[in-house]
Amino acid sequence: MPASRRDVVRLSALAASALALPALADTKPLKPMRLLILGGTGFIGPYQVRYALARGHHVTIFNRGRQQEAWPGPVEELLGDRNGDLKALEGRDWDVCIDNPTSLPVWVRDAARVLKGHVGRYIFISTISVYAANDKPADEAAPLVAYKGDDPMAETIKTLNANPKLYGPLKALSEKEAQTQYGEAATTIIRPSLIVGPGDETDRFTYWPVRLARGGEILAPGDGSDPVQFIDARDLAEWTIRMAERQTIGAFNAGGPAGPITLQQMLAGIAQGIDIDPRIVWAPARFLKENKVSAWRDMPVWIPGQGETLGFHRRDTRRAIAEGLTYRPLPLTAADTLAWFHTLPAERQAKMRAGLSPEREAELLAKLKA
Repeated sequence: MPASRRDVVRLSALAASALALPALADTKPLKPMRLLILGGTGFIGPYQVRYALARGHHVTIFNRGRQQEAWPGPVEELLGDRNGDLKALEGRDWDVCIDNPTSLPVWVRDAARVLKGHVGRYIFISTISVYAANDKPADEAAPLVAYKGDDPMAETIKTLNANPKLYGPLKALSEKEAQTQYGEAATTIIRPSLIVGPGDETDRFTYWPVRLARGGEILAPGDGSDPVQFIDARDLAEWTIRMAERQTIGAFNAGGPAGPITLQQMLAGIAQGIDIDPRIVWAPARFLKENKVSAWRDMPVWIPGQGETLGFHRRDTRRAIAEGLTYRPLPLTAADTLAWFHTLPAERQAKMRAGLSPEREAELLAKLKA
């Protein structure tokens, strides 16, 4: 079916925006590196692998071998488990280790017993949830949240899943353990905001392109003025590889987009990417609270931009941008995310993992009008 003039204009605009990314993103490194990527088959791992291969690096991944990938070049795959089976890492040397999946300080400690002295630098993918306060904006020097449990080295994924509030404190301790094991002069800490894009199985951003594409009246939280921060997994992955190449150390907030953006602007960017004119119905935060509609889970991406959560989506990202973090246009992220979601099995598409069900949304819209 031939593309309409509107399609051509939209796709041309997206392509032009993508080409406008700084040239730094395409500058090839002078020397190939030996990269070890822990968790190379998760969400951001495959993007890191493909980008590293395209730039001429030698890539080794370490995982449990449960997900097969068709790589565009040679990738060495080492099998093991962060819960005690690290034998495949013994006696090997790498220039850089990128640690994607770690949420437990014990994983950092145990891996370091094998890797310390065998990797030149260590990059730890953390989270903006490590900050102690969410009621004000934070740069990388802001205090981190304290862990108040028992022996943190005894924490497991099972206990973390049972108590998600431990996520930020355990990530903060993992950062500290990385610096203790490898030294601050050899450690890079990257603190992403919500990671989005094709391949995100949480649906925390995907809900919105899918919901807007479905049409009808769309319930959205607040009045649209609350700030939001998120980053395309591809932008995060590619920048992480460039940080490894540049031997950059320190801590960095990796949020996006490049400038402040509101929820209303996010939905407008998504609508542009999927070429629809949405009918948004804004629901006051008080109404949502009274009807037990939660931020983040029922209304994905959104956190109230006032009071105790004023600073959650206002993390300072200037340091990362100064170090070369670049961003795809939001419409492109939205279009790619929706296209990826439509490749999933029908039963998976029918049951989203975040956001409101159609029935619950219809109930709330009716109540809001009443």
